Amino acid sequence: MEYGDDSIKMKRLPPGQKEIKRVLLRHIGSIPKFDPKTWNLIIYGEVKKPLSFSWDDLLKMPSIVKTSDFHCVEGWTVLNNQWKGISFRTLVEQAKPGDSAKYVTFECDDGYTTSMPITDLLGEEVLLAYKLQDTYLEPQRGGPLRLIVPSKYAYKSAMWVRKVKFTSLQELGYWESKGYSNTADPWKEDRYAK
Repeated sequence: MEYGDDSIKMKRLPPGQKEIKRVLLRHIGSIPKFDPKTWNLIIYGEVKKPLSFSWDDLLKMPSIVKTSDFHCVEGWTVLNNQWKGISFRTLVEQAKPGDSAKYVTFECDDGYTTSMPITDLLGEEVLLAYKLQDTYLEPQRGGPLRLIVPSKYAYKSAMWVRKVKFTSLQELGYWESKGYSNTADPWKEDRYAK
């Protein structure tokens, strides 16, 4: 069977989703400016080793390439996105969260936030991506750095990530505080808070 076979695609599309060919551009407010000379990524909170990476530092870290599907809560999916970036597990290993750290909040340049349990972020497909289809992420697509969590609706895959905070209690993010599901599981059509 061909990878693009319709029967295979149907098995890959969560309930209520339809395939489109390119990720739609969605964001609230203006797109943050990126200066590689001053940009940094900060890892902090309930960790034994707080970290700060410059853009050059980040690009020197071991990278991974993962192909995954991208599911929007609005009902569209883009199949076969090839992302390149840093495995989230690599950051966890380096920062060494304390025993009390159960959640991670992602803080973005535009003020956007989202959070998830650490356990949801340890899959091998979760990464902080700086390339899509072998091209550096454009600012309108979340560049220079965005989170990719394929097992969740796309609002959990935060754009313009600048800070990663480990916490003992979960902090509701932007959309979650407005009534969207905190678990965001596309296979359960878990779109809105119950």
